Amino acid sequence: MTTVTLVHPGSMGAAIAAQMVAAGHEVLWAPEGRSENTWHRARKAGAQACDSLAEALSRSTVVLSVCPPPAAEDVVTAVVACDFTGVYVDANAISPQRMRRIEEKARPGSAVVDGAVFGPPPASGLTARLYLAGATRSVDLVAALFTNSDLHVRRVGDTVGSASALKMAFAGYQKAARTLAGVSHALAHAHGVGDELMEEAETMVSAILTDPEYLPRMAAKAWRWAPR
Repeated sequence: MTTVTLVHPGSMGAAIAAQMVAAGHEVLWAPEGRSENTWHRARKAGAQACDSLAEALSRSTVVLSVCPPPAAEDVVTAVVACDFTGVYVDANAISPQRMRRIEEKARPGSAVVDGAVFGPPPASGLTARLYLAGATRSVDLVAALFTNSDLHVRRVGDTVGSASALKMAFAGYQKAARTLAGVSHALAHAHGVGDELMEEAETMVSAILTDPEYLPRMAAKAWRWAPR
């Protein structure tokens, strides 16, 4: 059994905590200042409350940060202030540059693992993927927390920042595609051709990101897109 401190048990964090508890590990958290909803999520996940973050960290080998991205560096600062020297896992949607800053802030003697979660909160048969980057020994320790769980661990290299880069690349494509779809629908609606746009969209094969030859093919005829 490995003891883990979970920081910020939100919807994703609590679901991940439940996977670790189901696998036989102990998950701790510090409820001071947290909302009633957070309390409910943590209890449902099987996480045990501690009087303070310092107490939880003193009992833990691993700390898992799953928090709103703007708070990622504040979290590592709080953990460092508690003299934690175990394995620090940041699984937030942040840039590779911020991930490397977090690695630099970690206390000497600790190990930092870069994590990125893909998919919905794992629960009730819903699966997600956790990509990890960092030193082999630390990544193996974290991966062992999710053996036979609904969170499938995949290694993405030794370099901290690699998992965050993967998340940024994928999320960037998803967000840009959704934004462009919104612009397209707004334009079509303004000109009364929304139904026709939907009909054409249903004939499309969405394989842009999965087809490595797509961009070279489009580049060869991109001249056609010049203003008329």
